[in-house]
Amino acid sequence: MATIAVLGTLDTKAEEHAFVAEIITLRGHTPIIIDVGSLTPPGLSPDIPREEIAKAARVKANELDDRGQAVKAMGKGAAEVVLKLEKEGRINGIISLGGGGGTSIATMAMRALPIGFPKLMVSTLAASESAPVYMGIKDVTLMPSIVDVAGLNRISRKIFTNAAGAICGMVESTPPPQTNEKPIIVASMFGNTTECMNHAKAILEAEGYEVLVFHATGTGGRTMESLIETGMVSGVLDITTTEMADELVGGILSAGPNRLMAAALNGIPTVIAPGCLDMVNFGAMDGISRKYEGRTFYEHNPQVTLMRTTSSESAELGRRLAEKANLSIGPVTLLFPRRAISIISAKGQPFHDPEADTALLESIRDNLRKGIRLIEMDCAINDPEFAEACAQQLLESLKQAI
Repeated sequence: MATIAVLGTLDTKAEEHAFVAEIITLRGHTPIIIDVGSLTPPGLSPDIPREEIAKAARVKANELDDRGQAVKAMGKGAAEVVLKLEKEGRINGIISLGGGGGTSIATMAMRALPIGFPKLMVSTLAASESAPVYMGIKDVTLMPSIVDVAGLNRISRKIFTNAAGAICGMVESTPPPQTNEKPIIVASMFGNTTECMNHAKAILEAEGYEVLVFHATGTGGRTMESLIETGMVSGVLDITTTEMADELVGGILSAGPNRLMAAALNGIPTVIAPGCLDMVNFGAMDGISRKYEGRTFYEHNPQVTLMRTTSSESAELGRRLAEKANLSIGPVTLLFPRRAISIISAKGQPFHDPEADTALLESIRDNLRKGIRLIEMDCAINDPEFAEACAQQLLESLKQAI
């Protein structure tokens, strides 16, 4: 038997959450009903009242008369309460139903919970363009409500029953036991660095490591940083730092200003390469701002257009990369492939720009503090010898850290 948090705005969605709690009970599990409403009195008696949620947010429930402020405060309070419940082993999963406000509150709470903890949000916004905002970098499962979360009807009953069954299935499921858990290495990859990553990954796995690869799409970089911060990671193979270019220039795949910070500040052995710092990511060609007229573009596919970084942008990226590496309290090595930092920056390819690559390399050299090794190699990033050098450097650093 498991205990499942049923979290909702019980001033407006009491009937729906009571229905889900009933299904959970019929499945043999125990619901804990949490009220995060604030407008009118709750429609059923919760196990954890809104006053407790408001207290965790350091506000008073009866003073939340502005809807926007109420959503923010109750989301913050709910996050603290459910995380405490999880840490104490009092809940095994969480489910909620809602529209815009309810989804915002509930998913704020869900994102506070660790990766792997069952989280299910039935939402009117599950299929909207804003859905990624509610998931963040956590494994929040969004389920479309189909009809509005506004009472019970022949459609919503079936949807809510399926949702209750889904969260019960999640808490009932456990992965098969691993008799030989391997230390974890996280790594960054893009389509333009896939060959390098695949080769390096095989070398590291042969040495007994489990390599988790993250696609450098903004969300991927933030997720990787988040996992490093948990303390579960032994080493970092960060060969695709392209998200920094999007952060600098204004592309769509930025991972934010804290990219490369987690490993540095936590002393995790790291190998860094400037993979795909030659490109900034945008959407379809016809949607790119006119301020970039005259720049070099490459249509990766109908939905993704790449823009070549200039010499001045490359110099700034080199400075930022070096300064992030300079923060490292553990072993860190930078490797630079002089012939190409992506497939399309090689000689004869559309992003071949020796001047920009030289500006990047020289800026790294000029700004890197003493004591951090910079290895320059006369090869392209996807050449086998570069992948092998990256893997071997990381293996050496991991041995030093033991």
